Amino acid sequence: MDRILGKKSYIAVFVLPTLLIFLGFVVVPLITTGIYSLFEYNGVGKMNFLGLSNYIKLFTEDRYFPNALKNSFILAGASIFIQLPISFILALILSRGVKGEKYFRTIYFIPVVISSMVIGQLWMRIFRSDYGLLNIFIRALGPKDFEFSWLSEPKTAFLSTVVPAVWQYIGYHMLIYYAGIKSISPDYYEAAQIDGASKLMTTFKITIPLLAPVIKTSLIFSLTGSLRSFDLIYVMTGGGPNHASEVPATLMYNNLFRKSLYGYGSAQAFFIVLECLIFSLIIGRLFKRAEENVSVV
Repeated sequence: MDRILGKKSYIAVFVLPTLLIFLGFVVVPLITTGIYSLFEYNGVGKMNFLGLSNYIKLFTEDRYFPNALKNSFILAGASIFIQLPISFILALILSRGVKGEKYFRTIYFIPVVISSMVIGQLWMRIFRSDYGLLNIFIRALGPKDFEFSWLSEPKTAFLSTVVPAVWQYIGYHMLIYYAGIKSISPDYYEAAQIDGASKLMTTFKITIPLLAPVIKTSLIFSLTGSLRSFDLIYVMTGGGPNHASEVPATLMYNNLFRKSLYGYGSAQAFFIVLECLIFSLIIGRLFKRAEENVSVV
């Protein structure tokens, strides 16, 4: 076996199928999208070269795109500052051996494996103005005739989609943190306990620093997932009312498949990819020193 793995030709044979799939489903579509973004194209007619005009149009002519970009940043902020801390706290509690640890670990992860379409339909029932659970709960505590349409009001429509988007993936990041915490050697905690360190101190001085690579991965997943969010928002509001809950991905979908603006829609799609790539590189840069310290330990 060692002799086989030592030959580059054998390694290439094993890697080639995965490489071809990656090229066919990721690289080639990405390059094609980038090319289309430089043209004016409706799918059947002549392609007119525009250069970077489609990208300039995003910020100078499209009145909906700036608000969509702002919404995606709001969702990203909610994911980073609400979703991830809750996930970390749950992982910290479960990793300390609470009763029913495996049961809670499974329960928290269930929303992750449920389709976003189903999650969207579920939360639409919660936010309905007539028989929605949220309004029923408010009526039970306050005015009996309270009725508010959360998903059709411009001021609350997008925020109503943020709640399930954050809720759905808490279990996902919780499991990532849980696995990372479990991989830390108990010797560190035993030594800290002998020195008289409290649980809060060990969390900030041992757990969080040693989890830097895990936190970086979870942060990238959360941020990029928010910036390219589509299905849940599209199911619940469709980007409405009056484009109030649009995000870049919903605008891209409408331009590509409803208006047949393949050039402009491709520019929006390519912008989302570049946006995710840039933020991923920034996060990687910020965590570089922390990861180096972990590797030394």
